[in-house]
Amino acid sequence: MLGLISGTSMDGVDVAAAELRLDGDVLELRPLGSTTVAYPPGLRRDLLAALPPAPCSAAELCRLDTLVGQHFATAAGIGLELADGRADFAASLGQTLYHWVQDGRARGTLQIGQPAWIAEATGLPVVSDLRARDVAAGGHGAPLAGVLDALWLADEPGPGVALNIGGIANITVVGGARPLAYDTGPGNALIDLAAARVTGEPQDTGGAIAAGGTVRADLLDALLADEYYRLPPPKSTGKERFNADYLDRALAQVDIADADLLATLTELTARTIADACRAVGAVRVVASGGGVRNPVLLAALRRLLDVPVLVSDELGLPADSKEALLTALLGFLTWHGTPGNTPGTTGAAGPRLLGSITPGAGPLRLPAPAVHPPTRLRVQPGDTA
Repeated sequence: MLGLISGTSMDGVDVAAAELRLDGDVLELRPLGSTTVAYPPGLRRDLLAALPPAPCSAAELCRLDTLVGQHFATAAGIGLELADGRADFAASLGQTLYHWVQDGRARGTLQIGQPAWIAEATGLPVVSDLRARDVAAGGHGAPLAGVLDALWLADEPGPGVALNIGGIANITVVGGARPLAYDTGPGNALIDLAAARVTGEPQDTGGAIAAGGTVRADLLDALLADEYYRLPPPKSTGKERFNADYLDRALAQVDIADADLLATLTELTARTIADACRAVGAVRVVASGGGVRNPVLLAALRRLLDVPVLVSDELGLPADSKEALLTALLGFLTWHGTPGNTPGTTGAAGPRLLGSITPGAGPLRLPAPAVHPPTRLRVQPGDTA
C-alpha cells in the first residue's frame, strides 16, 4: 500500500510504499521505499500565497485542489514503482491549507489534493480526507501520529515521547498517565520563513545560519509569551497562526541581525518542545521529521532535556518517511474496518473509522473487518531508501 502526505512546510509530496499485515493483534510494517516529489516552484509559491491571512477565491481553491491532486497522482505513480507495481490502495492525507481552531476547539479542517486524480492515474482505490471525521467527533483531527506512536512504542519504557518536527511540531506521549498528543507550536515554520527572507532558500540547511548567531533573549521572551503555549492539550495549530504576519508582528519592535534571528527562532522551537516533554515527565524522546536534519535544533533539544533524544531511525522507523508511513497505516486501518483515531490524544468523543474511499479502476472490494484491532506495531527490516 502507498501513503502520501505533504506537510506544513509545503515543499513537496512524501510518498512511502509499505507492506502491512495484521497477525492477531500485532501489526507488522515493512517499509519498501520512500521519496519526496518536490512541488514545482510556481505551485509551491501559489500554495504559500493562499495561506491565511491572505484571501483565496473559490476559483483559486479549485485550481489548487486540482493541481495538488495531479501532483499527488504523480507521486503515487512513483510510489507504485517502489512497490514493484503492486498495491491494494493508496492513502492520502493531502495538503493542509487551513485548520480552523476557535476558542480552543477545532471547528473544521481543509486538506486539498483531489483523490480522483490519484485513482485515475494508478487505478487504485484511494483512502483520503482522514482528519475530518475526528473533527466532527469533537477532536482536533491532529496530530494523528498518536495512532502509530502508541502501537510502535507500546513496549518501550515510559512515559516516552514520540516527537515529529515538521512545519509544526507535535508530540505523542506513550506510557504516561493518559493518552496524550498535541501540537507544541512551530517546528520549522518560522525558521523556514526567516531563512527564505535571508537567503532566498526555503530552509536553513544544516542550521548553518543559526549556528553563526546568538539567541536574543528579548525576542525569545516575546515569542514565548504567545498564549498558545499555555493552552491545555489536546490542541492543534498550523500556519494559519504561525505565519509571515506573525513573524512580522514579533519583529516590529526589534532590530536584529539575520543570524541572531535564525538562532532565536531555532531556540524557540527547541524550548517549546522541551517544555512540553518535561511537562509530561518524558524519560526518552524519539524524534522524526525534517527538523531532525537540523543539527543546531537537535543539539538545542539535547541541551534543554536531561533525557536521551533519539532519532526514529535508531529504532527502525525512517525519520524522513514516518508521516507517509503513518498515512499508509491510517489507510490500512480504514480499509480493514478499524478506527484510526486515538480519542484521548485528539479529544474526539470516541474511536471512529476515518476517511472516505474513492474507487479505483474496478469495483470496490473491501476485506472483512479485522476481528481484533492492533495493539502493537512491529517494524520489519525493509528497503528504506
